[in-house]
Amino acid sequence: MPETDPKTRLLEAAMPHVPFDGWSETTLRLAAADAGIDRAMVDAVCPRGAVDLALAWHEAGDAAMVAALEAADLGAMRFRDRVAFAVRTRLDLVEDRELVRRGMTLFALPQYAGDGTRAMWRTADRIWTALGDTSQDINWYTKRATLSGVYGSTVLYWLGDESEGQARTWEFLDRRIEDVMQIEKFKAKARENRLVSGLMSGPLGFLSRVRAPQDRQQAGMPGRWRAPN
Repeated sequence: MPETDPKTRLLEAAMPHVPFDGWSETTLRLAAADAGIDRAMVDAVCPRGAVDLALAWHEAGDAAMVAALEAADLGAMRFRDRVAFAVRTRLDLVEDRELVRRGMTLFALPQYAGDGTRAMWRTADRIWTALGDTSQDINWYTKRATLSGVYGSTVLYWLGDESEGQARTWEFLDRRIEDVMQIEKFKAKARENRLVSGLMSGPLGFLSRVRAPQDRQQAGMPGRWRAPN
């Protein structure tokens, strides 16, 4: 059986410490000692310190969610229910909410706010990709931006929800998705309205040049622009 890589070992050793010391250098140091990993290796796998460890934990959660979605029978669900199921699956896979709470505290710091935003965006991207999204235009961005907002607000509600089985969180999630669906219906009606379409022809023509990123590892970066004919 292959040996677990140092970063995974470090993460596993860190998790019991996070509820007490957060995603901090103290946790990183204690985890390294518990896992028997020297400082040179810690610096190699987490060059930015504890924030890299927190991001690795988030990435592991995303990977577990994708595996669960691939194994689920999504075809039997309405599309909006698939989105709700994906978000719920991502949160259900969290074994200790305190790790998320501590992560939110870390990513609220100005120097790490960008990391937190990108991590949430990647989660949204993985959900849309797992659900079969094939958009290549501005919709690629709007879908992920909207879902990032839904996911972020749901996480905040979930952290304070003490209802049985987090039932209130799932009700909150359904309401947020319903809000998004209403926006999409409004956009569809606006496109059908000739007067609105005429007024928006300039902005819509500009936005039509936006393309999804070709490198999915850079999913949080702007896409490319289609040159005019």
